[in-house]
Amino acid sequence: MSQSPPKIGQQMHRLIRGLTGVEDPYHKVKQRFNNAALKLYPKMRHLIIESKDPLETAVRIAIAGNIIDFGLQSQLQETELEETIDLCLSGELSSVHLEDFRAAVNEAKDILYLADNAGEIIFDRLLIEQLPIEKVTVAVKGSPVINDATMEDAVLAGLTKITDVIDNGSDAPGTILETCSQSFKDYFNKADLVIAKGQGNYETLSDANKNIFFILKAKCHVISGNIGCNIGDMILQKTKVFKGEKENARF
Repeated sequence: MSQSPPKIGQQMHRLIRGLTGVEDPYHKVKQRFNNAALKLYPKMRHLIIESKDPLETAVRIAIAGNIIDFGLQSQLQETELEETIDLCLSGELSSVHLEDFRAAVNEAKDILYLADNAGEIIFDRLLIEQLPIEKVTVAVKGSPVINDATMEDAVLAGLTKITDVIDNGSDAPGTILETCSQSFKDYFNKADLVIAKGQGNYETLSDANKNIFFILKAKCHVISGNIGCNIGDMILQKTKVFKGEKENARF
């Protein structure tokens, strides 16, 4: 997909920060949803541990967390989080694509997990805990943009206590590699599996010749049209270029 909208978003939010003098305009709302997700964390972790397939349940819950997106919806209510979790846990899941994901995780030597939003990053931790943690590096944004997760959010989520966390050196929505630091690009190039959360990462990396699994909820016509799904569908999809074909799972 084109990277123009994320670049425009990067420029727009730089302008807002410059005009207002506020480095992180979404800081308070990010804190609110980090705290809301942390309250749900014990319950969600229990659901995963007690489930027949913890990895599958963790994937479902991670996708549920992708509803937290203030770039599209600034009035999200905390009660919607629990409702979305329930819907994701009960929805149909393609076991074929889940098994592809499971195999890729088991075979990988270096896994790079690209976080998306604050609040959502606590949901991500639940999935990361089901991965071979010694192989995982988590990447967050280099500086604030919209409600994307930064190192502060990763620390609050407890991720820095269980695995390596880096920042990508960029303030752009998604992952625009040309705007990222060289150290991040080195991690990206080294990883033999990338797990990318959210629409921004899909939009900026879906054409990358890289072994990437995208985990997201389709929330706009541009993304749903590119994937070939309905708005509201939840997607586990591998990079089309790397695979040589389009594969997606809708739950």
